[in-house]
Amino acid sequence: MPIKKTIKKEEKKVKEEKTTKQGKYFYAVGRRKTAIARVKLFLADASAQNNLVVNGRKFEEYFPISRMRDSAKAPLSQAGEGIRFNVEANVSGGGIRAQADAIKLGVARAMVVFNSELKKSLKGKGYLTRDPREVERKKPGLKKARKSPQWAKR
Repeated sequence: MPIKKTIKKEEKKVKEEKTTKQGKYFYAVGRRKTAIARVKLFLADASAQNNLVVNGRKFEEYFPISRMRDSAKAPLSQAGEGIRFNVEANVSGGGIRAQADAIKLGVARAMVVFNSELKKSLKGKGYLTRDPREVERKKPGLKKARKSPQWAKR
């Protein structure tokens, strides 16, 4: 019986930490509205800067607006000066803003997989909280989700 428990624990570790040609990475998923970001965090040497790639394109090319770049990079600044990561993200669905927020959540979750001690500082800044707001569906007989047609007395 104890043998099965140890095998299950080892399988969980494999899901969190994987290796590729680029080396060992930490994986997490971030979501916002209908956007889904699958994030891989690779350890980089201390002299390198945080290198981000989104859908095979450069980070600055994919997010031309600096506000969105800053939003997606925000959890990386919480890691401290000594820790540097290379980030590879695959994003689908949603708009550009929702994609940036999905990457932010995915990066924060992957950093917690890397080091669980970072959880407290990331949670305090709100990076580990998923924003649950989504678009409400349109109801029959209404113009939008809640807007009704104009009422006329006569």
